[in-house]
Amino acid sequence: MDSDSRFHGAIWRSKCNNGQCVEITSQDGWVGVRDSKDGETGPVLSFTHEEWSTFIEAVKSGTLDV
Repeated sequence: MDSDSRFHGAIWRSKCNNGQCVEITSQDGWVGVRDSKDGETGPVLSFTHEEWSTFIEAVKSGTLDV
């Protein structure tokens, strides 16, 4: 897993301020997820919008066991 060039220049969003956050972005049909402390050079998980929507729905419905 490496930094993903498809997200170069993307605007990343996060809801926390303590430096141990997950950041997400959406660009050109893809959703990127990364660790905020790794920034631009860290690994990025890449999902299609459909994959991301399926994941979010599973989280909301409680079907994932974490």
